[in-house]
Amino acid sequence: MHASNSAAAKELGAFTSVWSAIRAEATDLAAREPTLRTLLETQIIRADSDADIIAHVISARLAVAKVDAEELFRLFHGMLLEHADIRTAIEADLLAVRERDPACTTYLHALLNLKGFHALQTHRVAHTLWTAGRFEIASWLSNLASLVFGPDIHPAARIGSSIMLDHGSGIVIGETAVIEDEVSILQNVTLGGTGKETGDRHPKIRHGVMIGAGAKILGNIEIGAFSKIAAGSVVLKPVPAHCTVAGVPATVVRIHRNDEIPAETMDQNI
Repeated sequence: MHASNSAAAKELGAFTSVWSAIRAEATDLAAREPTLRTLLETQIIRADSDADIIAHVISARLAVAKVDAEELFRLFHGMLLEHADIRTAIEADLLAVRERDPACTTYLHALLNLKGFHALQTHRVAHTLWTAGRFEIASWLSNLASLVFGPDIHPAARIGSSIMLDHGSGIVIGETAVIEDEVSILQNVTLGGTGKETGDRHPKIRHGVMIGAGAKILGNIEIGAFSKIAAGSVVLKPVPAHCTVAGVPATVVRIHRNDEIPAETMDQNI
C-alpha cells in the first residue's frame, strides 16, 4: 500500500483493522437507526470474519435480481476464504475510498452504500473464477453485477488494489484492460477497444492515474503512471507518465511534479 494511505490507516487508531472499525461503526449506527439494526446485526455485527461481512453485503445486494441469496453467499464466502489476496485488495479499496471521496465519512458507508465499490468487489470474485477456468459462472456474475450496480467490467480484466470507482455509473472496462494499483476512475469512463480487433486490444492504466468523468480511452494504449485524464477527453494515443491530457482527441496540457499522485488528490482542474 502506498505511503500516502498512511493518513487513512492512522485514522483507524486503536482498531486493529478496517474490519474492526466497520464493526464499531455498524454498532454505533444500529443504536442510532433502529430501521437498519437487523440488517447491520445480520450482515456485520454478528459476522464471524471479514469474509463473512463481505459475502453477506455483496450477496444481499445482488439478490435483488431475484437470485437466491444463500447460493450467492456460499459462492462469495467460499472464494473469499480461499483467496486471501481478494480480502487484502478489498481492504485497500476501502481505505482508498475513505481517503479520496469527501462524501464518504466512514468505512461502513463505503461498504454498505457505494455501488462502485460493490461492483469492484464482485469483479474481484468473478475475475478469480475466470482465471480458474470457470468462464460461464464468471460471465454470469459479471453480467449480474452490471445489471444491479451499473459498471460493466469484463471478468478477464486485471485490476489492482487501492482502486476507487467513484459513483460507478456508466463505467465500462474491456476484456484485456489492465488497471494497476492506486487508480481512481469517475463515472461514465470507458476503457474500450477501437473496433473489431481481437487479442490484446484494451488500455493499460498504470499506477496512480486518475481518469475524469466521461473520458474514453480506446485501444491497446498505455496511460503512464501518475497521469491525469481530464473529464470528457477521448484518448487514442499513449499518454506519458506524470502529465495531464485533455481534449478530443486528447493532448498533453500539463507536466506534473514527480511527487504528485492524481488518483489521491482527485484534483479535477487541468
